[in-house]
This record gives sequence, C-alpha cells and structure tokens, in this order.
Amino acid sequence: MRRISTFTALAVTTASLGLAVLATPAHAATVVVSNSTDLTNAIKNATAGTVIQVRAGTYYPTATLQSTANGTSSAPITLTAYGSETVKIDGSSLPSGSWIFKLTADYWNVSNLTFQNSPDSAVVCQSCTGTNWNNVKTINGGDSGFTLTGDGTVNNTVKNLDSYGNYDAATHGENADGVAIKFGSGSGNLVTGARLYNNSDDGIDFWSFSTPVTVEHTWSFGNGVNRWSDSAFAGDGNGFKLGGDGEVVAHVINNSAAWGNAGNGFTENSNTGALVLNRTTAYANSKWGYYFATSSAKLGKNLAVSNGGGSVSKGSAVTSSGNNWDSGISTPSFISTDASTTYNARSSSGTLPATTFLTTGSTTIGATMN
Repeated sequence: MRRISTFTALAVTTASLGLAVLATPAHAATVVVSNSTDLTNAIKNATAGTVIQVRAGTYYPTATLQSTANGTSSAPITLTAYGSETVKIDGSSLPSGSWIFKLTADYWNVSNLTFQNSPDSAVVCQSCTGTNWNNVKTINGGDSGFTLTGDGTVNNTVKNLDSYGNYDAATHGENADGVAIKFGSGSGNLVTGARLYNNSDDGIDFWSFSTPVTVEHTWSFGNGVNRWSDSAFAGDGNGFKLGGDGEVVAHVINNSAAWGNAGNGFTENSNTGALVLNRTTAYANSKWGYYFATSSAKLGKNLAVSNGGGSVSKGSAVTSSGNNWDSGISTPSFISTDASTTYNARSSSGTLPATTFLTTGSTTIGATMN
C-alpha cells in the first residue's frame, strides 16, 4: 500500500476546497553509499545541497565518476568519507586513458578521500567555481594527480592535499605533476598545506594558466627522480614551476619549501611576470634553488642552501631583498636536515606533520615548515 504523508493528505483536502496549495521547499538528500554503482549514481544524480557519504573500503569504478551538477554557495554538494572511515577510490578497473573523477561544476566540497592507480589523471576539476578540496590524496596515477584547468576556474581551494608517485609511462614521465593548474584562467585559487612528492615531472606546475594563483604552507620534494627505471625518462623535476607558454602572470608563493628535486626548487619557467616569493626555502635541489632569469619577480626573505646549480639565478628586473644571497643577510643553521619526519601522518586536523627539518627558529627568513 502506498503511504500518504500527512502533508499530502492536507494538500488534497485543501485543494478540494478550492484553496491554493503552496509547495514545501525541497530538502536535499544525504546519500550513504557502499559500492561503486551507488557511488557512480550518487555523484551523477547530485543536486545542490546533496551530501554523499562513502563507507569504508576500496571502490573500483569501471567508468569515470563525473558530474556537471552545480551546488550553490549556500548549498554546496558534498562528497566525503562516512565519519572517520578510510575510503580509497581505485582506477585499476577503468579503461586506458581514463580519469577517476571529473567535475565540470561549481560549489562542491570534497574531503577525506584517496584517489589511486588512475590510468591518467586522478582528479580533474574543469572550469570550476567555489570548490573546496580537503584532506584528499591523489597517488600513483598515470598523469598529474590533481588538476584545475579551463577558463572560469575561480575561487577554488585545495587544502591539505597529498599527491605523490604519479608517472605517465607513455610519455616517459614528462607530464605527471603533483598538482597541475594549467591551460586556463580565473582568480582566487589557493593551494595550502599540500605535500607534493616523488612525482615524475614537477611538484606543482602553472603552465599556460594566465591568472595569479596563491600557494602557501606547501612542500614539494623528490620530484623528477627516475624511480621507474625508464630508459627514456623525461621528467623535469622542478619543485614549483611557475609559468610557461608565454603567459605573464604574478603567482604568489608564501612560506613553502622545495628540496631534493631533480630540477630547480622554484622557477619562473619563462614567465616574465611579477611573481612574488616570500619566506620560502630551497634545499639540495639538483639545479638552482631559485631560477628567475627573465621575470620581474619579487624575492623576499627566502633561504637557499646546498642547491646543485647555486642559490639563485636572477635577471636585472628581479627585486631581491632579505634573502640569504643578498648582501648583509646571514644564513641561519638548520635544526635538522633529516627529512624522514616529513613523510609522517598528518595531524588529526589534516595539517602537515610536525617536523624540525629545515627549520631554523628564524622569524625573518625561510619557510617555517608548518
């Protein structure tokens, strides 16, 4: 028997009396999923305000999880693990060349999920506005781990991301970055608290993105090292690649560190814009700590130590002040050069693990490593 709600019965009675019937506001659903089919459908059918909670386990979708449905600023769509449960979404069953998760949508909050073993990029947010990504992992994929791309990429926040082990075998490691913010434009995009490491190409890459992006409290290390025994390996291995493709743009990097990368720690990558780097550290990168030969970058309070090419390569348009390569600025000693603690688990709130690695106690120069 079909049960009639109290409201339905009241509406029928009211209508029979010739009175107007007012619709009740829709209530967004909370959907709890525990298998790949239900996860696919929940993402596909989400509407503003929908909350999708994913139960513990490893999920193996057979097609890219994707949506074009928009939330709103007051009623975002939420995709998250159920409570504190551990959720892994694995791309091993996807067709060659597939992404695990693609959004072409606005106002989504995605948190506490791991996307692993993707045939291609793990997560791609295309022309998204107002998305928030928190405590997400993109690991061991076949191209860049996490990607923002397209025009209209506005006010997105990537917080406490771990992206590592990504390698594009077909192109010998030339393309797989930890974070790729490429081929697009849009203001207000922020990366904070990320760990980007052991990727075949760069830690973070802003190739052909024409609007400033801000990065803070982010570590990029061990990128561009041939860990895959690829005889034609082509990864660049920059920690922070801040331009390319002729774009002139003033990206901002605050309180971040690059170490042990096969290329430069921080590089303009032919971006001639007024890049801003403040209180960053470059340590033991194979090439330059800071490579800014053609830009009008503003470099302030940065610290470069033990980089293979030297501390800095800077052109005449660079403003350099308070860095340890500048006259009268001393180089403080590191409390520790043992990086092992940087691999530790994040705090319960998702922030970077506590470490003394590359810390100096200085309040005036270098990354604080938190």
